[in-house]
Amino acid sequence: MSRIGKKPVPLASSVKVAIVDRQVTVENGQNRLSWTHGAEVTVEHDAASNAIVVRRISESRGAKAKHGMTRALIANMVEGVTNGFSKELEINGVGWSAALEKNKLVLKVGYADARVMPLLPGLTVEINGSRIKVSGLDKQAVGQFAADVRRQRPPEPYNGKGIKYTDEQIVRKQGKAFAAGAA
Repeated sequence: MSRIGKKPVPLASSVKVAIVDRQVTVENGQNRLSWTHGAEVTVEHDAASNAIVVRRISESRGAKAKHGMTRALIANMVEGVTNGFSKELEINGVGWSAALEKNKLVLKVGYADARVMPLLPGLTVEINGSRIKVSGLDKQAVGQFAADVRRQRPPEPYNGKGIKYTDEQIVRKQGKAFAAGAA
């Protein structure tokens, strides 16, 4: 039995849940997320404890695999509509910068041309100096966009230049050392 899948997803009093067929919709005020779960599990709203319960239909391998994942995705939806998610990145490099132009993020990170990334719907990007903050309701979309930004210039271990998460530790390498007895 999945330990994660067995836990009910608690709901705040302001969060409303609608489950129609396999479509799960979670909303809190203006914030709203929808997702269609797989046929291997059932999702029910327990009104007595104000929680969402996920159950497997069978003991098949596919049902076991989807059980915990479905519960985790629904928990992320509830967290997203109540608090939202954010990732923060930092640009390290002389003369490197980021800017917002209309619905696009423009990165100038040492290449001959600027890297232009269109913003995904539902995401907000804030730039403060050399820091980029990506936030939104959908955890997967926030993480994917932040990973795509980082992929434009990943940090390198010798000088530490590149785009990294603010909480990321870059293991630095020493580089070539001058041989002691070489002349």
